Amino acid sequence: MKRLSLIIGAVALTATAASAQSVDLTGTYACVQMCRGDLLAVVTQNGSEFNLTTEAGVPSRAWPDWFNPTSRIWIDAYNISAVYTPDGMTIQFDNGTIWQRYVPPPPLARRRVR
Repeated sequence: MKRLSLIIGAVALTATAASAQSVDLTGTYACVQMCRGDLLAVVTQNGSEFNLTTEAGVPSRAWPDWFNPTSRIWIDAYNISAVYTPDGMTIQFDNGTIWQRYVPPPPLARRRVR
C-alpha cells in the first residue's frame, strides 16, 4: 500500500510540473517601463527553463516560480520574479520593469509609378 501511495504521489508531481508552464514566452519583447537600455529583450524557452537577454543586453536564466509556476518566473541573476499575462504578451518584473511582446510594424506598401 505504501508503494502505491508513493507511485501516485510521483505521478501527481510529474503531471503538475509538466503542466505548470502553459504559455510559450519565446519571442522578442520591447521594454515599455523602467528600461535600462534601448535594445529589444529576447526570451527563449526550452521546456521549463528560460534564457533571457534584457533590453540592456545582459543575459540571465529563469525558471517557473516555485509558488506560482503557471503565472510567474524567477530570474536568478537579479533575484526577482516576474508575472506574465496568460497570453504571454506582457511580462512585468517585481522591480517595475515591463516588457511587451514586440510586433513589428507591417511593411510599407509599394506605390506604383506610371
